[in-house]
Amino acid sequence: MKQTKTIFLEGLWGNNPIARQILGICSALAVTNLMKNSLVMGLGLIFVTAFSELTVSLIRQWTPKHIRMMVQVLIISAYVILVDIFLKAYFPEISTALGPYVGLIITNCIIMGRCEAFAQANPPHVAFIDGIAMGTGYTLVLLTIAFVRELLGFGSLFGIQILGDSWVSWSIMIMPPGAFFMLGILIWILHSIKKEDQEVAK
Repeated sequence: MKQTKTIFLEGLWGNNPIARQILGICSALAVTNLMKNSLVMGLGLIFVTAFSELTVSLIRQWTPKHIRMMVQVLIISAYVILVDIFLKAYFPEISTALGPYVGLIITNCIIMGRCEAFAQANPPHVAFIDGIAMGTGYTLVLLTIAFVRELLGFGSLFGIQILGDSWVSWSIMIMPPGAFFMLGILIWILHSIKKEDQEVAK
């Protein structure tokens, strides 16, 4: 139980893949103009990361070192294909909106990094929990950015109009520079908070 808590705290805060490791920022910049897209992308990455780590951990003792990376890419690709098929079958509009970014989960540095650095050295149940934790940390950052961008850019949240007709939309928030600025500001805020926590701990 204590180990599970530690792993989740690392994924959500201490070693957050976007805020701390600066990984997976391409999708963070691309899909965060709407909260719905960000949530679906995040859930997809949680699924792929968790089950990829689980699978890699299960077969780690039988995977030859010289083809280890190729095996990991194959495993990740299989789970990404499942996510892509599911979205196209049940959520075609979201699948179209996300476009190629679902497929690019295959090359997401978060998944590749955790499979290589964590799943290869830990038992399956621990690797699976780590995948969920890292995916959740990634999703929370995406949703935080999307919350501000959709609210200021469209005046809505999850497609539901929140601000009145008199609201003047911030066009920059629905453009790529808006995502870039929001990500930079969020990382700056989180690093400042962690620095303050470290100073208090001393």
